[in-house]
Amino acid sequence: MLKVMHSAADSPAPTSQWEDLIKLPAPNSVHWDNIKTQLDLVLLALETLTGIGSEAMLQAAISLNLESRVPDRVALWRLRQSNPLRKGQGGRKKLDVEEARALVLITCYLTKQHQELIRRAVGLLEQMAEDNREPHQAALLGDYIDTFCNTYQERMEEDATISTNELTHLALKLLIDLLFYSSPGGHRRLWLALIDRSTKF
Repeated sequence: MLKVMHSAADSPAPTSQWEDLIKLPAPNSVHWDNIKTQLDLVLLALETLTGIGSEAMLQAAISLNLESRVPDRVALWRLRQSNPLRKGQGGRKKLDVEEARALVLITCYLTKQHQELIRRAVGLLEQMAEDNREPHQAALLGDYIDTFCNTYQERMEEDATISTNELTHLALKLLIDLLFYSSPGGHRRLWLALIDRSTKF
């Protein structure tokens, strides 16, 4: 079982977090598409669980002094459209390493803000597993799974090979990941996870 994590109130200042990421390995250029996909999916899970939108992400960018890298809604949309699974070609652009670092810090900043809700959802998931019940039988998890699956299908290219069960599994895996990213050092965990997963995706 996952241990409940402590509050992230004592997390380091944004500048030191940026420096942390610079010290970590940079991704291989071959794996960029997978990293763009993973980053967008983590944000999708956070959005669908908490109900936040682009405004909260832009506010986080300001709080972290990252508005030069994510200045407005259009820039944010283009960064997220760089996910190759996304529908439409209009906003697609190359995501550079600094933009990826900025999205990692914004994501972790927002997971810390919503840590209590994330923790409650993961706790419910554990409880349902212990009781041998399906996750969607808990209202919070059911709403999250439905919203995640619907939003994924709205935004991503149609893929006949992905089933509802696979989408549900993805949603719950990302939910557990969010708990780890909300902890102190979450930005390092997310960055290293992106690099690790990109080689296996």
